[in-house]
Amino acid sequence: MLSISPFNAVEEAGTAVLTLTEGLEKEEFFASRLTRAETRRQLRLMSQAALLLSPEIHTLLVEIDWEGWRALDQRLATSDKAEDTLIWLAVRALAPDTLMWLRVYRKNQPEWFKEEAEIHYPAISPGTGARP
Repeated sequence: MLSISPFNAVEEAGTAVLTLTEGLEKEEFFASRLTRAETRRQLRLMSQAALLLSPEIHTLLVEIDWEGWRALDQRLATSDKAEDTLIWLAVRALAPDTLMWLRVYRKNQPEWFKEEAEIHYPAISPGTGARP
């Protein structure tokens, strides 16, 4: 079992996505097989963690595009070659917007991010992003 707050998991994977794609144009991103694969893996980790949060939390954090995360997760789960446009949209909008709102919520609702607020869920396989 992995014990980490889904909020923290989203933030860690999101930071990795931003780091991996910093300064890249769309064509450069898709030309780099390794960067694209690792970014895809990190986006899958983000989507899985985001969807572990309760519907109540989703309702409270209305600015975050939870349906976007759900759609991305479904697409990434069913295809190794998720639609390029969808991945690029997640890289340029969904991930950065989510991180921005989590920073706002961390400042305004710090109790949501405390260690005792963590939940336990099965580890996510590093190689595939899938849970065992």
